[in-house]
Parts: sequence; C-alpha cells; structure tokens
Amino acid sequence: MTKARKRKGRAVHGILLLDKPKGLSSNQALQRVKWLMKAQKAGHTGNLDPMATGMLPLCFGHATRVSAFLLDADKHYSAVVKLGQRTDTGDAEGAIVEEAAVPPLTIAELTEVAARFIGPQQQIPPMYSALKQDGTRLYKLARQGVEVERPPRDMTIHELSGLELTDDGFRFSVHCSKGTYVRVLAEDIAKAMGTLGHLTALRRDAIGGFDTGLPFITAEQIEQAVGVDDAFVANPEGADGFLHSSDLPLQHWPRADLNVDAAWSLKHGNPVFAAMAREHDQGTMVCAYYDDAFIGIAQTTDDGRLAPHRIFPG
Repeated sequence: MTKARKRKGRAVHGILLLDKPKGLSSNQALQRVKWLMKAQKAGHTGNLDPMATGMLPLCFGHATRVSAFLLDADKHYSAVVKLGQRTDTGDAEGAIVEEAAVPPLTIAELTEVAARFIGPQQQIPPMYSALKQDGTRLYKLARQGVEVERPPRDMTIHELSGLELTDDGFRFSVHCSKGTYVRVLAEDIAKAMGTLGHLTALRRDAIGGFDTGLPFITAEQIEQAVGVDDAFVANPEGADGFLHSSDLPLQHWPRADLNVDAAWSLKHGNPVFAAMAREHDQGTMVCAYYDDAFIGIAQTTDDGRLAPHRIFPG
C-alpha cells in the first residue's frame, strides 16, 4: 500500500491581510507569500485585477475553511476614471478601442448620474474576466479576439461616495455586493454622462466585516520579517505575527462556547445540544469555541442542537 505523500511546509493557520501591489495577479501574490512563509496550505478570497491594489485576505491552513464566506462578502473600492476613451479591458492596461468627446461636466451632474446606479441591478461581466465559458476563462477567449454572449448577473451598489471631478475624468468610492465589476460600473457611469471611460486606478479598501482600521501588510514587510537571504527563507516564523485569527471575518456571528465533551463530539461529526441554539432560527451559522479557541463553524438545528458545518481538525 502506497503511503500518503506528506505535505511540504509548515502548518500555518490564520488570515493575513495583504496589500496587493499593482502588477501582480492575486494568485501570484498568494504564491509569493506562501513561499515566504513556507506554508503548507493557502488560498486567496477573490481575484483582484493585476492593475488593482489593496486588501487581499490570504487564508492559511484552517482559515481556508472560512474563505467562502469572504467570497460572498460586500466589497469597498476607491476608483479613478479617465473619460473620453474606452479600452478593450475596461482599464488602463488595455488598448484604446474607441474615443469620444467629453461634454462639460459639473459635480452636480456627476452626483445625479451616479445616484441612478444605487440599488440592486444587473451587470454584464466583461470579456476580460476570470469567469468561464465551456470551461475556458473569458480573458483567454478575449486575448484570442473572441467575444461570447455573457448573461447579466445580479449585483447591488449599496453606496457611491467620494465623487470628485479630475482634470481628465472623475474619482469615486463604492460599497458593492459580490459579483460587481467596478470596471463595468465606471464604463456605465461614463456612458450615462454622454461619453466613454475606463479605470486608471482601483484599490480595494475593505471586505465584508473586516475593520478598515486593521493594517494591510505588504509582501516587502513579510520578506523583511522572514529574513530572506540569497533567495532562501531563513525565518518563516517571523511573519506569523501578521496573522489574524481564522474567525476574524465571522465575529459578528452568534457564538457558542462549548465544554470539552461537546467540543469533542462536534469535532467528530456529531450534533451537540447547546442552550444558545434555541435562541436562533434553524440553519443559523454559529462560531464554535472551546476554551476560547475557535474550533470551527456549526449550524443550528430545529431541536436545539448544533450540527458541525466546517470544523477544524485537531
């Protein structure tokens, strides 16, 4: 019988809030940090375009089990738009494919137009996106000059703020639901003002319930902390101080503090009775703790128990 191959690297657990630099894909940034920390298992929580910067939560070890809840979370962005030109990618990295005159604009007009985009709506994803068509990423088709029909997707713009005219366009901040393409939003606002536009800068300021006061860590800071020397990581543990607890994005959820027997049962796949479960509707997601340590996610049942949903091993 062949032995299971041992995973290389350290068992690192937690969430790191990376300030993704411009020019790297989300996966390239993830792989760089994973290598620096010599981590066994890691994943990111939703793509940021290479041109974009800002918050990219990286989940390590146990925290990868909560990453899906960050994918579904609202996002906050700051963006800068240049008017008068449309690019094939919707941002400054693309080729200019169309130009149009820019009418005289006032901040009052910009504010009035932007207000039309507040609320639930549908948006057609751009060709330059990571969505798949018959198993192929749309951006790969776009690079081949192929354009396919994309069904509109539901999304919501909760708030548009920080509106400001610039010498060649405007800037804004947006609080939006998952599935929102800020590039498309910028193009649509420009079109509603009677011209064309594309993004020249985009920064993700926050995701979901993350406190925007939490520091974003750069790859350079991690590199300094781990002591890179001649392309070898000398002290991968040096970056562990940047990690946040795996329950960081879930701390607004109900909390269940379990005794040793209940924690053991939950970890072994068995529902357990908990007084707090009766205080919530069936199917409510709950953060489970033993001895103040986060052990995973449970779900309330109709008979006052907690059923394991995503429980950490160990």
